[in-house]
Formats: sequence, structure tokens, C-alpha cells
Amino acid sequence: RSVNIVAFGNERESFSEENQQPSLIWSYLGRSALISQIDSSLSASHVGNPVFTEHQASVFGNVRLVVHDCPAWDIFDSDWYTSCRLIGGADIIVIKYSVNDKTSFQELKDSYIPMVKKALNHCSVPVIISAIGARKNGVPCTCPLCTPERRSCVTTSEGVQLAKELGATYLELHTLNDFYIQKYFGGVLEYFMIQSLNQKSSEKMKKRKKTQKCHRVQPPQLEQPEKMPILKGEASQYDADLHNLLCCCQCADVAFYAEDLSSVVEAHKVILCSVSSLFMLLFEVKSPIDISDTSIMQMAQSLFTVQAGAALPPAAHGVPSCIPPVRVVVKDSVFCSCLPDILHFIYSGACQWERLEEDIKKKLKDSEKTEHVLEKVKCILKTPGKLNPVKDCRSHQIKRLHNTSLRLFFNTPVLADVIFKIQGATVPAHRAVLVARCEVMAAMFNGNYLEANSILVPVYGVSKDTFLSFLEYLYTDSCCPASILQAMSLLICAEMYQVMRLQHICELYIITQLQSMPSRELASTSLSIVSLLKKAKFHNSDCLSTWLLHFIATNYLIFSQKPEFQELSVEERNFVELHRWPSNLYLKQLADYRNYVHSQKCHCTVM
Repeated sequence: RSVNIVAFGNERESFSEENQQPSLIWSYLGRSALISQIDSSLSASHVGNPVFTEHQASVFGNVRLVVHDCPAWDIFDSDWYTSCRLIGGADIIVIKYSVNDKTSFQELKDSYIPMVKKALNHCSVPVIISAIGARKNGVPCTCPLCTPERRSCVTTSEGVQLAKELGATYLELHTLNDFYIQKYFGGVLEYFMIQSLNQKSSEKMKKRKKTQKCHRVQPPQLEQPEKMPILKGEASQYDADLHNLLCCCQCADVAFYAEDLSSVVEAHKVILCSVSSLFMLLFEVKSPIDISDTSIMQMAQSLFTVQAGAALPPAAHGVPSCIPPVRVVVKDSVFCSCLPDILHFIYSGACQWERLEEDIKKKLKDSEKTEHVLEKVKCILKTPGKLNPVKDCRSHQIKRLHNTSLRLFFNTPVLADVIFKIQGATVPAHRAVLVARCEVMAAMFNGNYLEANSILVPVYGVSKDTFLSFLEYLYTDSCCPASILQAMSLLICAEMYQVMRLQHICELYIITQLQSMPSRELASTSLSIVSLLKKAKFHNSDCLSTWLLHFIATNYLIFSQKPEFQELSVEERNFVELHRWPSNLYLKQLADYRNYVHSQKCHCTVM
């Protein structure tokens, strides 16, 4: 017997320096008298950061307790399939948040609760919402991206309303002491554990009664179908792709010079503008009226000078001659000496602030100059109208800027330097993003091809909607097909441009949709699985084609009655017949058993 609990959310205050308090789950496991033999381990994601902690213990003496504690909601963005698998296998779900972090609560309510509802899919899994902490009005927050709303508290009525939306049990834990952990939270959690165990025991008894036979000859046992191959997702290379773009300086359209023109650092407008309103002002993406922040405007004027119309020497790579790069003079010599490190920080996703601090300290070896440079970096990253961060800038507070900010430049002519012509329509794009994210386009725009020096590039073989979905993935590292057919079209486009991770995402989407399709819908659908199989094979999607063959074999009784079944090749037909479910042997045994029951004139409880 076992109970599986999945906990999401961070009960700690993300803007507080007192971030070492034990978690709610760990506090319960350590203090409850019913828990014993605790064993914990971390599960690492593809980027090396722990996604969740797995605790295994014993409860009620001999019941196995498995708890997955996921403090970061990012798992829903980075690995949707793992988060669905965790929720699908949960007997109890715990959602935690700090009552003193209104911004995180609002993000939870707006972005992640709908995802939880979708993953639950109307399953009757008990949910506990735990509001942690005592509400307080502290000193104004000084973190770099702070907003006034972040300092406000989450009210009880807001928590109760969220619980109503999920049909959940709402708890307020003012502190993680013995009373709130053992008596309050523990009592509710243990009640749901007992309910879950009772339900499992009841289902087990029903199955046992079903298997009791009233006759001597037992019906043939139907074995489970063969396990279909598991398709694993591929790790994201988004930040690495953008960082490599800086290292190789392909398609650079801006160069930063020292005042004496002794040094030059090349970069890309679209990347810089995606993270900074200051660069948007500098490169005229936004006007001073749009920015309406004097500190940003003053910093731009005091730090940089744009020399309009000044073209760079032929050192710039991959930029059409009709679009000369922009020369920007850095007035601050100390800042200019640290500019390569600052650009590496920005191109790496702006998520390694501590490393940037160390690099600048080692280079300058002067605390005042280091602080001087870091203050300017913070102003560059500042959001207009918000308080300027002056201390305690941390990576977790400014992470993941690119994949949200680059969306601003998707399918827009702002800073665009290439236009795709497809099905009579035009789609603007940015060479820097395309070259960084797609090797085929990198070769196309930097090799001896006509596209290397052309603004207008025709596209053939795909529809406009499919190509837009493809570009959206390049800009945002995410995609959401509307149907299986759209996912297959996107897979074909991804194979055409050799973007393997997008191809795997489309494969996973198709597999997930087909697996969730009921047998009745599968029998009546006009979607041709054999046609999908042919396309998967033709476009070198070996994993998907293998899975589809197993899928047809597993649902043999459905597909063998469809006309498309005759379109299978001899080799494919032989594979399906070999792995079909149910097997010919079982059907023969079932026919013999029916004949026996009929000859005995005995009522069969199974048939």
C-alpha cells in the first residue's frame, strides 16, 4: 500500500533574505509521530537545477509514503509532460504560497492554476491550499525588479476564492511550529491519506470479487499489450544558442567602441532591446515619451553616443551591405572595459548575476569601480517607472528574460532585417535570432547563398501558419499546436530546417493526444493514423513512426476494420500482426472457452 503526495509552490518569501527556513513538507515529515524511515533525494532537470525533491517514508506503520516537493512552478513551463505525470499519479496535491509575496501569488493564480486544472482533467484528487506566514508590512523592498504590489499581502478572501476555484481545502499556517504542522496541516493531510487508502482498498476488493469464478474451467487470461517505446524530451539550448551568437558574432548589427576607438565589441540590437528599455531608447525602438523615465534617459545620454550612418569596417559578419552596423561610442572607460563581461551576462539569459559580480571584481580589483559598473548594469536592466535596484540583486529575481522578451519582436517589423515571403504574405524576422537558433538558417544567411545578401527571402513547401509557429518557437523556445495535423505540419517544417528539439516536441504532442483518445473516438475519427505513419517515416521521424506502429498493433481490432489498414506495407503489416493485441492465440482460447460454456449450459459471470 502506498500514498503519493505532490506539493507545488514556494512558501518562502522570495524577496526576503531569511530564506533558510525549512519547507512545509520537510517540517511535517520531520515532526509527525506517524512518519518514520525518511529518505530524500533531488531530481535534476536538464539545466542542472533541482526540479523537485523526492521524499520516501513510512506512515501508519507499513504504508509507503512518496512525496514530490516542487518549490518552483517553472516545471510547468520547462517540462509540461513531467508535471502532468506527477499530477496524474498523485493521491493528494498540496499548493503552497507565502502570504507576503503578492506577485508570486498573482502569477500562481493567473498562469499556473489553469495548468493544474488542465492536468487534473476533472479527476477527484483532494487539493490542499496552504497560505504560509504572518502578514506584515515591512521595509520597502530593494530588489532590482521590485514593484509596489510585491509588498502587499495576500488576503484570506483571495486564498479562499482560489480554493473555491479548485474545489480545495484552504489552510492558513501563520508559522511552521508544532501546532500548525502536526495538529492543523498534519491532521488534514492525514485525513486525506486515510481516505485515499480506504478508496484503494475498496477498489481492490471490487476487483477481487470480480475475479471469483463459479465454474471449474477458467476463462483465458488476456495479457496486457506490449509497452510502447517511450519518447524522451530533449534539453533546451535556448540560452546557449544566444550565448554562442555573441561568441561567433554572426549577423552583428551594432558595435561598441571606446572613445579612443582602441577596442570594439560587436552585438545585436534585437537581443539588447529584448532585455533593456535603455537600449530600446538608444536604438530608437521607443521614444523618450514611451520610456518616461528620466533616470534611464540620463543614463543613456551619459553612457553612450550613437554615431548615425557610421559604418563599421568589413569585420562585421553576415550583415547585408544594405544594412550597415551602427557604431556606438561608450563614454565611460571603466564600463567599456567590462562591456564584454556584461554582454556575456545578457546573452546568457541575464540569470548569472553573482558570476557577473565576481568577473567584474577580478577585472577591476577596485570595490568603488566595481560598484560603479554594477549600478549602471542595474539601470540598464531597469523597468521604466519602477524603483531602481540599489542592492541585493539576485539571479532568481531577474532570470528568464529572453524567452519572454524576444516575443515582443516576433512577427513585427521593428528592427527586422529580413522578410520572408510565403503564400503571398510577408513575415518580418531578425537574422540574429534565426542564425542563433537554426543551423540551416545560419548556413543560409552566412554562406555563399543568395539569401545572405537579400532582404526578401521566399519560403516554399510550408503554409504561412505553420511557418509562423516555427518562427515563434525560434523566438520563444515554446510551441502549442492546435491539433495533431498542425503538429505534424510543424514537425515537417522542423525537419526541413533541422531543428531537432522542435521535432521532438511535436512528436510528444502527437503521442500524448493519441494516447488520451478514447477507443470510441479512435474508431470514429477521420484522422488517418496510417497517413501519419507514412509522413513520420518520410520525414525521418523514427521514434514517432515506431510508436505509431505499436499504437496500431495495440489497437488492432479498431484499425483492422478501417480501409487505411490496407495501405500498410508488407513489412509494416507483418510487424502489426506479430505484435497485435489481443493476440490470435488469445482469441482462439476465448472461442474454445465460449464453446465449453455453451456445451455445459452454464451461466458465465464473465461473459
